[in-house]
Amino acid sequence: MRVRDVTDVLEAIAPLHLQEAYDNAGLIVGHPDQEVSAVLFCLDSTEAIVAEAVQKGCNLIVAHHPIVFRGLKRLNGHSYVERTVMEAIRRNVAIYAIHTNLDNVLRQGVNAQLAKHIGLRNLQILALRPSSTDVGAGLLGELPNGMSEAEFLRHLKNALQAGCIRHTAWLGKPIRRVAICGGAGSFLLPQAIAQGADAFVSADFKYHEFFDADGRILVADVGHYESEQFTMELLRDIVQEKFPTFALHLTALRTNPVFYF
Repeated sequence: MRVRDVTDVLEAIAPLHLQEAYDNAGLIVGHPDQEVSAVLFCLDSTEAIVAEAVQKGCNLIVAHHPIVFRGLKRLNGHSYVERTVMEAIRRNVAIYAIHTNLDNVLRQGVNAQLAKHIGLRNLQILALRPSSTDVGAGLLGELPNGMSEAEFLRHLKNALQAGCIRHTAWLGKPIRRVAICGGAGSFLLPQAIAQGADAFVSADFKYHEFFDADGRILVADVGHYESEQFTMELLRDIVQEKFPTFALHLTALRTNPVFYF
């Protein structure tokens, strides 16, 4: 099997043209015709992930986040990005990223996976792309039963194994209709409010952005890694459905750079 055989399966679900203009999804290191021995799935490509891939006999890493996001002007090991790319090249390990194109699909996407773990149903795109019915940012769904705000936050913390949750002031009303966006989703807060969500679950909210909730919605910032951690299982399952006997591995490493004391 070649690299392109794996990436074709993934791109059938989330075509590269669906990624945002600023993104860098796709094959970052390696050649499409390179033979694949085994695949390692992760959220972030790091030096430790490359080492794990080599140790497990994998020469293809499929990550959610692109290791090269901005242009590289030199490769001299000055940054972790440069060192990771250099090590991958040295070890002949290909790196593929499937990022905002996977964020933007309704079914088998990042947010659908997050919704599954939270327990949401009746899902719909929060912010549809023009002239589309199944492509866009974020999701809106419903809990089977309403919860108090305290119960909902406790449920989120357990379901996402979150070290902590930053949130806006409680509004004293039950939570039933929930908007979500894996990763940095503060840009979707106006849509969540407009769609009548009781709560918005996302990550990377800045201090002043919490004010934008303006007493109309409960914002729950669960952490970037925590909101996307199940993506690697999703990617493994997509490829496994097509190649059920091929060697596919989930990383054993937790690449979250954020710790809680």
